[in-house]
Amino acid sequence: MLLQIMNLEAIQVELQKAGLDGWLFFDHHERDPLAYRVLGLKPKGHVSRRWYYFIPARGQPLGLVHQVEPHVLDSLPGAKIPYARWQEQEAGLRKLLQGAKRVAMQYSPRCAIPYVANVDAGTVELIRSLGLEVVSSAELIQIFEAKWTPAQLEMHLEAGRRVDRIRHEAFERIKQAVRTGQSLDEYGVQQFVMRRFQECGLVTDWPPIVGVNINAADSHYSPPESGSAPIRRGDLVLLDLWAKLDEPDAVYYDITWMAFCGEDVPAPMREAFAVVVGARDAGIRLVQEAAAAGRTLRGFEVDDFVSGYIAAHGMARYIRHRTGHSIGREVHGAGANMDNMETHDERPIIPWTCFSVEPALYLPTFGVRTEVNVFVDERGARVTGEIQTEFVRLF
Repeated sequence: MLLQIMNLEAIQVELQKAGLDGWLFFDHHERDPLAYRVLGLKPKGHVSRRWYYFIPARGQPLGLVHQVEPHVLDSLPGAKIPYARWQEQEAGLRKLLQGAKRVAMQYSPRCAIPYVANVDAGTVELIRSLGLEVVSSAELIQIFEAKWTPAQLEMHLEAGRRVDRIRHEAFERIKQAVRTGQSLDEYGVQQFVMRRFQECGLVTDWPPIVGVNINAADSHYSPPESGSAPIRRGDLVLLDLWAKLDEPDAVYYDITWMAFCGEDVPAPMREAFAVVVGARDAGIRLVQEAAAAGRTLRGFEVDDFVSGYIAAHGMARYIRHRTGHSIGREVHGAGANMDNMETHDERPIIPWTCFSVEPALYLPTFGVRTEVNVFVDERGARVTGEIQTEFVRLF
């Protein structure tokens, strides 16, 4: 992974805007990848001891390092306080945080935003015992981790073009098998996609979801190598693909499309899919209108709007998950999620971030989902790839 250089001036500007005295970074055994990315930190040696790095709202940063690993923060500005014993660690923390009252850490109250909850409860207790208030760094993380660069946007768009092409190829493969009566199952389609990812210079953290009929009602279904469901005429097929370029700092493209192996889609499937398409489009319009007007829109508001559309069509009982998630270097990124179901995400949607809008309905015998990626900049918001409006018919 290509690490960015820490932007100290920008961090301090945001700390001042937020009314914080500083941002305290902590790690042990490289458990907080967000800290390393925001700080642009890549230690040359092993990290097996606790380190702390405090960026005040004004003034020079200060670090606290164990004498076993005194050079772990050498690449970062500011003096470093050494410690060996736990008593020295606590004394060092007092010096590190002297004068501060309110600091941000990778902590989330009630673990409302798990993606930033990387600091353990005991460490939060330790900092509070020194008389400080600890607040969540979630909004800071969004600014310094979830925002894309122009180069990342271009990599996302290119990944989208390749993934969309592979998605089309996968459906063509299914169509030919259905037409000729060739044996093909979910696992076979999944492995076809994985081969094409590799051939097209794409990588992913997990193989795609290929779900037939009732398996499409399993949100994170993974077809088994043995006993995978066959794909035949009259079957519904859900295809969920996510991948990124095999390049440093690349970001994901993540989509879900629906197909039916036949000419006439059964009415219950067609009607359920029409509801999720309508909900998706309503959510997209809400984001676009807010972005164009410069109006602050928060993640939970998008979820409420989209799920409200589904509820108005009498299908709320079939909702199983949030409307969407942040997209970044990981397919589930560290920015605002479109979520007031699994969590209450109050973070605002900010320019140069991307997220999915993926309403879904999971019925007793089948599931339907449509997923697009929405990118927001200073001028507005747009869907970055192709948009499905009806079932792909494979016959």
